[in-house]
Order: sequence, then structure tokens, then C-alpha cells
Amino acid sequence: MNELYVLPLVVRIERATPPERTDALEAAAMAVLSLLDDPGEWAAELHAWQSTGKIRKVVRRARGAEWRRAIALPGRTVEHRTAEVRVHPPVPLDGWPRDLARLQVGGTELVDSAEPPPAEPPILWANPELEMSAGKAMAQAGHAAQLAWWASDAAERAAWRANGLAISVRTAARDDFPAKVAAGLPVVRDAGFTEIEPGSCTFVADAPWLYGGSRSATHRR
Repeated sequence: MNELYVLPLVVRIERATPPERTDALEAAAMAVLSLLDDPGEWAAELHAWQSTGKIRKVVRRARGAEWRRAIALPGRTVEHRTAEVRVHPPVPLDGWPRDLARLQVGGTELVDSAEPPPAEPPILWANPELEMSAGKAMAQAGHAAQLAWWASDAAERAAWRANGLAISVRTAARDDFPAKVAAGLPVVRDAGFTEIEPGSCTFVADAPWLYGGSRSATHRR
């Protein structure tokens, strides 16, 4: 049985200047995509993580000295509008680096103080019926981005890469979400470890090239 790995994500939340919620969710998704597209020296860790058949992610928050210690560890920081998110190479579930293990994971709350800019595909649609903390939603957005990447072929990935791996995260309209789930798009169903019921559909990844059941994906985590 393969050892269970987890992907650590750290969001910078300073007291006086917290990021916008949408910016943080998009930065988390982009950080995951960055690692998938170019794992660099962490190819072995990425393979070990994905080979388990699970894509578990844990989001922790940091500020001040905590953030400085986090960015001193191996990883990659994505800066996106008001947000900074650092993705670290996957680690065994019980083998977190000390400076990451000490960071808080629960209760990460963020809000949008203004309307986000217009969304452009790919768009990750959040389930409007679910209440998720920002940290939980960031992890789920990361899952949706990963499923979209897996469902894209080489040419589609190249076009996405040329656009800077840009991605939008928005909450779906209540009447629209069920149809998106049924449309053959990549769907994230939560394993129920935290906050929400097992099997809940949390996000759907939507882009013109993702339609078609033959390459759709549903993932439980």
C-alpha cells in the first residue's frame, strides 16, 4: 500500500492586509497548476503523491515571521492580485516540516470587499449550497484545477500555459450548478474529512474544451 501524501499550501494573511477571498482561491488553484505543469526538482514527490490515487491538499495560514519561515522552505509562491499562496512539494501525511506543521489550518476566513473582475475560462464553479471556510474552499479549488488539468490534452495545456495558467473561481448560480454537475465536466466530490458531508459536490471545472463525457472526471477526496 502506498504511503499517503498531502500537498501543503500556505496562504499569507497579514492582520492589516488580508487578501480578497476570490484572489486567494484563484492563487491556490494557480499554485497547484504551476506544480503540475512544471514539478522541477520535486517530480519524485509529485509522483508519490499522485500515485496514491488521492490528491489531498491542506491549506494553512501564515503571517509575519511565520510567512518568512514558510518561504524559506522548498516551494513556489504564486502572487495573484491581493493574494500570496505558497505551494510546497508533497509530504507524507505524518511528515510535515516543523515550520509548516506549526501553522494553523482551521478557521481561515476571508471575504471579498469588492466584486471580482470578470471571469474568463477556465472557470471553477463553487457549489452555492455549501458553506466552506476560505481554507477549505482553496483546497477544493485546487482539486478542481487539478481535475481540469488532467482532463486537458497536450495542445489544451499548451494554450493554457501560454495564458499564464490563468483560472477564475466563482460561485455558481443556484439554478445553474446541478446542470454543470450533469454536463460531463470535471467534478470534485468531497470525502467528508472536514466541514461538509461526504460525497458533496464542491466544485465543477468549466472550459470549452472540458465538455464531453469521455474525458470528464469525478474525484472523491
